[in-house]
Amino acid sequence: MDVHEKTRYSDSELQEFKDLITEKLRSSREELSALAQSLSNPNMNGTDDTAGTYKTLEDGSATLEKESINQLAARQRKFIDSLENALVRIENKTYGICRETGKLIPKERLRAVPHATLSMEAKLKQS
Repeated sequence: MDVHEKTRYSDSELQEFKDLITEKLRSSREELSALAQSLSNPNMNGTDDTAGTYKTLEDGSATLEKESINQLAARQRKFIDSLENALVRIENKTYGICRETGKLIPKERLRAVPHATLSMEAKLKQS
Protein backbone atom coordinates (compact mmCIF):
# COMPACT_ATOMS: atom_id res chain seq x y z
CA MET A 1 0.00 0.00 0.00
CA ASP A 2 1.31 3.48 -0.92
CA VAL A 3 2.29 5.61 2.09
CA HIS A 4 0.22 8.51 0.74
CA GLU A 5 -2.93 6.38 0.85
CA LYS A 6 -2.51 5.56 4.53
CA THR A 7 -4.20 7.92 6.94
CA ARG A 8 -2.56 6.53 10.07
CA TYR A 9 0.11 4.10 11.19
CA SER A 10 -0.90 0.53 11.98
CA ASP A 11 -0.99 -0.74 15.55
CA SER A 12 2.25 -2.67 15.04
CA GLU A 13 3.96 0.44 13.64
CA LEU A 14 2.64 2.48 16.56
CA GLN A 15 4.02 -0.15 18.95
CA GLU A 16 7.44 0.19 17.29
CA PHE A 17 7.35 3.97 17.88
CA LYS A 18 6.07 3.45 21.43
CA ASP A 19 9.08 1.24 22.19
CA LEU A 20 11.43 3.82 20.68
CA ILE A 21 9.85 6.68 22.65
CA THR A 22 9.73 4.70 25.89
CA GLU A 23 13.48 4.02 25.57
CA LYS A 24 14.20 7.69 24.81
CA LEU A 25 12.08 8.70 27.82
CA ARG A 26 14.04 6.35 30.08
CA SER A 27 17.41 7.75 29.00
CA SER A 28 16.13 11.35 29.06
CA ARG A 29 14.85 10.97 32.62
CA GLU A 30 18.23 9.51 33.65
CA GLU A 31 19.97 12.48 32.06
CA LEU A 32 17.63 14.92 33.82
CA SER A 33 18.28 13.15 37.11
CA ALA A 34 22.04 13.47 36.56
CA LEU A 35 21.63 17.20 35.82
CA ALA A 36 19.56 17.65 38.99
CA GLN A 37 22.23 15.75 40.93
CA SER A 38 24.99 18.05 39.70
CA LEU A 39 22.89 21.09 40.63
CA SER A 40 22.44 19.83 44.18
CA ASN A 41 26.19 19.03 44.44
CA PRO A 42 27.76 22.29 43.26
CA ASN A 43 31.12 21.57 44.91
CA MET A 44 31.93 18.36 43.11
CA ASN A 45 35.38 19.69 42.16
CA GLY A 46 36.22 20.09 45.83
CA THR A 47 38.17 23.32 45.36
CA ASP A 48 38.32 24.94 48.78
CA ASP A 49 40.83 27.57 47.68
CA THR A 50 40.46 30.70 49.78
CA ALA A 51 42.60 33.04 47.66
CA GLY A 52 40.40 36.11 47.03
CA THR A 53 40.59 36.65 43.25
CA TYR A 54 40.63 32.96 42.49
CA LYS A 55 37.56 32.45 44.70
CA THR A 56 35.65 35.22 42.88
CA LEU A 57 36.52 33.66 39.52
CA GLU A 58 35.43 30.29 40.85
CA ASP A 59 32.10 31.74 42.05
CA GLY A 60 31.47 33.39 38.68
CA SER A 61 32.36 30.22 36.87
CA ALA A 62 30.16 28.15 39.20
CA THR A 63 27.22 30.53 38.64
CA LEU A 64 27.68 30.32 34.87
CA GLU A 65 27.90 26.54 35.06
CA LYS A 66 24.77 26.41 37.22
CA GLU A 67 22.84 28.57 34.71
CA SER A 68 24.04 26.34 31.91
CA ILE A 69 22.95 23.20 33.77
CA ASN A 70 19.57 24.82 34.53
CA GLN A 71 19.10 25.56 30.82
CA LEU A 72 20.00 21.98 29.93
CA ALA A 73 17.60 20.67 32.56
CA ALA A 74 14.78 22.92 31.28
CA ARG A 75 15.43 21.73 27.72
CA GLN A 76 15.45 18.13 28.94
CA ARG A 77 12.13 18.61 30.78
CA LYS A 78 10.59 20.09 27.62
CA PHE A 79 11.88 17.11 25.59
CA ILE A 80 10.42 14.67 28.14
CA ASP A 81 7.05 16.49 27.96
CA SER A 82 7.14 16.24 24.15
CA LEU A 83 7.88 12.52 24.32
CA GLU A 84 5.08 11.96 26.85
CA ASN A 85 2.68 13.87 24.57
CA ALA A 86 3.79 11.61 21.69
CA LEU A 87 2.82 8.57 23.80
CA VAL A 88 -0.64 10.10 24.28
CA ARG A 89 -0.93 10.51 20.48
CA ILE A 90 0.04 6.85 20.08
CA GLU A 91 -2.76 5.86 22.47
CA ASN A 92 -5.19 8.08 20.50
CA LYS A 93 -3.86 6.61 17.25
CA THR A 94 -3.14 10.14 15.99
CA TYR A 95 0.64 9.70 16.24
CA GLY A 96 2.63 10.51 13.10
CA ILE A 97 -0.04 12.66 11.51
CA CYS A 98 1.15 16.16 10.60
CA ARG A 99 -0.91 18.74 12.46
CA GLU A 100 -0.68 21.13 9.49
CA THR A 101 -1.19 18.94 6.42
CA GLY A 102 -3.02 15.98 7.97
CA LYS A 103 -0.68 13.66 6.04
CA LEU A 104 1.49 10.97 7.58
CA ILE A 105 4.93 12.10 8.69
CA PRO A 106 7.47 9.73 7.08
CA LYS A 107 8.87 7.03 9.37
CA GLU A 108 12.45 8.22 8.80
CA ARG A 109 11.58 11.61 10.27
CA LEU A 110 9.74 10.05 13.23
CA ARG A 111 12.67 7.74 13.96
CA ALA A 112 14.99 10.77 14.03
CA VAL A 113 12.52 13.07 15.86
CA PRO A 114 9.96 10.77 17.52
CA HIS A 115 8.02 13.68 19.05
CA ALA A 116 7.57 15.49 15.71
CA THR A 117 4.09 16.84 15.01
CA LEU A 118 4.95 18.46 11.69
CA SER A 119 6.10 16.96 8.39
CA MET A 120 9.22 18.56 6.89
CA GLU A 121 6.98 20.15 4.26
CA ALA A 122 4.94 21.92 6.97
CA LYS A 123 8.04 22.75 9.04
CA LEU A 124 9.75 24.39 6.07
CA LYS A 125 6.66 26.53 5.40
CA GLN A 126 6.92 27.87 8.97
CA SER A 127 10.49 29.12 8.46
